Amino acid sequence: MIVVIFAGLGCVGNKAENNSAGPIENGSANNSANASANSPSNVSGNTSAVGGTVLKVFHAGSLGEPFQELEAEFEAQHPGVDVQREAAGSAQSIKKITELGKKADVLASADYALIPSMMMPKYAVWYAAFARNQMIIAYTNKSKYSNEINTNNWYEILRRPDVHFGFSNPNDDPAGYRAQMVTQLAESYYNDSRIYDDLIQNNTNITTTTEENGTVLIHVPASEAISPNSSKIMLRSAEVDLSSALETGEIDYLYIYRSVAEQRGFKYVELPPQIDLGSVEYAENYSKVQVQVANGDVNTGSPIVYGVTIPTNAENPKLAAEFVKLLLDKPGQQIFIKNGQPPIVPAVAEGKDKMPAELQAFVK
Repeated sequence: MIVVIFAGLGCVGNKAENNSAGPIENGSANNSANASANSPSNVSGNTSAVGGTVLKVFHAGSLGEPFQELEAEFEAQHPGVDVQREAAGSAQSIKKITELGKKADVLASADYALIPSMMMPKYAVWYAAFARNQMIIAYTNKSKYSNEINTNNWYEILRRPDVHFGFSNPNDDPAGYRAQMVTQLAESYYNDSRIYDDLIQNNTNITTTTEENGTVLIHVPASEAISPNSSKIMLRSAEVDLSSALETGEIDYLYIYRSVAEQRGFKYVELPPQIDLGSVEYAENYSKVQVQVANGDVNTGSPIVYGVTIPTNAENPKLAAEFVKLLLDKPGQQIFIKNGQPPIVPAVAEGKDKMPAELQAFVK
């Protein structure tokens, strides 16, 4: 499946998740807008407090900015529709549907592979890979040694005893397990076999084993057992939860997506493409690291690709298809380009024949 997806990816633009199960984000102040392509008979399900139709969207926290813009645009095109977004780590967003029984009309993940592995076939029958990203190390002027850090020495800076850094929980958030992958891949790239040990293993209960073929398998225990050394590492459910800590100087550095750093105005160290999980060219190199999370699922290093689907329990599937169409069409592409998340054009679908007919023209 991965080979099929990556072989077909196209891209427009320059290269470049808050774990709240309850609160709903409403990005636009004006929830009225204009004409819906759906007739009232096509719009069913939840209604808002003012009697309009509610479209529920669960998405990765790192999609917050572009989805806020999509929400405003969609509501401007569909009067009486209230788009209600819940942002969380991608795995957590999916578990709301598959384990907590919540209903969502649209699900967007920071790792497309979580949709087939966690949702299909019961909770989803198709998905589309629609955008890319890459991992970076974010910092601010308040960060210790911010005038020294660069692509060649970032891991040495993070090693310093007075430096405090953060990453999200690998059990909840793709950015968390991707931080593990980046750090492990750094060992071979920089020819330093102690990088992962010094930064992660010595400060958590996360462990590694090396298989006969040379693949490194990172083992993440149950979340309560990770036990990060709080004087060195800040761990939160999603990487976006750590942004405020970086802004206030509680931590000096943060493993995060480039798009989030650009949207927040953070400075950042751009990592080599051999380890930043942002280049299809180095997909084989990324696959040399795997992360096994607490539930036993194994995530293999691969280029960062976002995925979207309409869950099988969606209450407003036709309206959801209109939202996904906006995401995949040119207006959505421009929103993602502006937010530092290059769109994949056309999007690459698995289960294309099971997609709503109106979406099939936007994927291959």
